[in-house]
Amino acid sequence: MSTPIPEPDRGSSTGTLVEPTPQISHGDGDHERFAHYVQKDKIMGSALDGTPVVALCGKVWVPSRDPKKYPVCPMCKEIYESMGAAGKDRGKDKGKK
Repeated sequence: MSTPIPEPDRGSSTGTLVEPTPQISHGDGDHERFAHYVQKDKIMGSALDGTPVVALCGKVWVPSRDPKKYPVCPMCKEIYESMGAAGKDRGKDKGKK
């Protein structure tokens, strides 16, 4: 007698895993009201080729505004301050909005 082959559990698949694409912000949510902390070298690259940057708080956008006109994002500031001296020396700075 042969042993029956068990059916796969529902929800399991052998398909390809597709990672979600980050959404670039174009809205006027809370993140739009702040200047965010971003790596300096990423800001320069974005200015040259228009690629999106990722702030410490997770916001993804293409910088286009003067960050000096906005208050610092409280979440970015908290993350930046929690990084300590080692993280601060890595070149984090207030990014363009």
